[in-house]
Amino acid sequence: MQISVVDLSIIIGYFVVAIGIGIIVSRKAIKTMNSYFLGGNALPWWMLGVSDASGMYDITGTMWLVYVLFVYGLKSVWLPWIWPTFNQIFLMVFLSIWLRKSKVMTGAQWIETRFGKSTGANLSHLSVVVFALVSVIGFIAYAFKGIGKFAAVFFPWDLSPDMYAIILMSLTAIYAAKGGMFSVVITEVLQFVVLTVASISIGILAITRVAPGQLEHFIPQGWTTPFFGWTLDLNWTGLIDAVNAKITSDGYGMFGMFFIMLLFQGILKSMAGPAPNYDMQRVLATRSPKEAAKMNWFVNVVLIFPRYTLIAGITVLALANFSPQLQAMGTNIDFEMILPYIIRNVLPVGVVGLLLAGLVAAFMSNYAATINAAPAYVVNDIYKRFVNPNAEESTYVRLSIITTIAFVIIGFAFGFMVDSINDVTLWIVSALYGGYTASNILKWYWWRLNGHGYFWGMMSGILASMVIPELFPEASGIWAFFPVLGVSLIGCIAGSLLTRPEPDAVLMKFYMQVRPWGFWKPVLRKVRVYYPDFQPNPWFKRDVFNVVVGVLWQISLVILPVAIVTQQAHLLVWVLPAIISTSMILKFTWWDKLDEMSRETLPTDFDVKVGGVAR
Repeated sequence: MQISVVDLSIIIGYFVVAIGIGIIVSRKAIKTMNSYFLGGNALPWWMLGVSDASGMYDITGTMWLVYVLFVYGLKSVWLPWIWPTFNQIFLMVFLSIWLRKSKVMTGAQWIETRFGKSTGANLSHLSVVVFALVSVIGFIAYAFKGIGKFAAVFFPWDLSPDMYAIILMSLTAIYAAKGGMFSVVITEVLQFVVLTVASISIGILAITRVAPGQLEHFIPQGWTTPFFGWTLDLNWTGLIDAVNAKITSDGYGMFGMFFIMLLFQGILKSMAGPAPNYDMQRVLATRSPKEAAKMNWFVNVVLIFPRYTLIAGITVLALANFSPQLQAMGTNIDFEMILPYIIRNVLPVGVVGLLLAGLVAAFMSNYAATINAAPAYVVNDIYKRFVNPNAEESTYVRLSIITTIAFVIIGFAFGFMVDSINDVTLWIVSALYGGYTASNILKWYWWRLNGHGYFWGMMSGILASMVIPELFPEASGIWAFFPVLGVSLIGCIAGSLLTRPEPDAVLMKFYMQVRPWGFWKPVLRKVRVYYPDFQPNPWFKRDVFNVVVGVLWQISLVILPVAIVTQQAHLLVWVLPAIISTSMILKFTWWDKLDEMSRETLPTDFDVKVGGVAR
């Protein structure tokens, strides 16, 4: 593509401004470990919410979402449950409050809150570090494949996709490595503004250029509704025949069964809490448990409408302008290239530059947030804890910068080995997270899980996530979640029951500080020996109710911009009332209860009265 001077100037100008701001702000980050990784817990919740939303607005994921909306229509609004997107609702309602009450810096450090400092706790600590670092490498490879493939279409220089990926990711790493959380968050707010302007512009362009009647000529029956039966029932024959083969290869034909699987594994993943990545770092960076909950609510508010306006706009323009060309390609269609195709051939000068700057911003947001998480685990959870606990803060910060660079290089190496965006997506969200889920569900809700059980559950799950896809390559990556989960669950239970429980003081302190609901009665009885008036968490039913209402609220927010851009008036008739009613319910049953839920519940005299945490 011969990109115009205007568009190229917009892109380069944005890159210079973003990197410059990141480097300037980085001066605040180099003082201490806390300021480097958590911004000194001084950033407001709304800013962290915008940052978290911007980090999720990645270019690779956007390419995938355009593909699924193009192929599956409004039924594709359920497919992001693969991640699952509704984990933000679980975090919003209760889990971010529980997590923030731990007052730690990383997910691995949180392990000490739950398991103390025993041998099992040290092992479980290391297992979280291993998972975090494996997932960081996976996400870097994911970003590498997407940005390289995307940039090669637009930029005028004769470079391979992999070379473009190396250049763009290296430039982004400059400010992310130097400035830590401060640089990442501030630049992500700028990036989000650019993305929002670009997204709304594309949505308006699609509405004005493609009439509802025109769109109907390019889509199969059933494309415009999010509802479905036992089977998908989308027949692209005569429109773009190769789409039928793609649906078959994706394994989504029995959509009812697939939906049940998405819901089941999504609930399990969400109950486990956030994985040790940038999402968890944003929760830990908030100023209080109450602000952690508000931050996750705000992510949904600011992320969904602009992102899905862009996705719907690109998809509608592609259907109306490129369906005949795609049909002519036969079986050689690369659906992941729909997004760059439409930008290259349909959008006017100026809009192209704005959108490309926005999409580059999306990549920078997600990638910078990802690599910011890696050094926290290496430096804080390995070097500081086991190697040199008394080093100067400046030493830890320098080592963090070196660690970031090292993981960027390792991620590049794995990026070269990945064949497609879809492959790495399915491995991350299904196989790898299947190994994470069992241990991290039980850590919240079952008192008997100890450090040994957590360690064996995590390590057996990580190993299974690498072995099972190799043993059964013909099976869809999504279905690998269940056997990996089973292996991990066996490791958790066996590892716990074959070893001693954690000391009473450790379990009591965690239970009183975090105050989870679940199977904690034996610990509650011991707590009441010292504190007879202590009350367990009474909000289980209310939390479940709010999660259900919250998921309905979130999916309605997703459908709204797609319905607007595709001009489906019949959807707006029920989507708008659904958003209003669920918002009102959450106002009274969740928002107004945050002070009560976030209150400090660990007595100030616990260490004196109970005898301190056993070592």
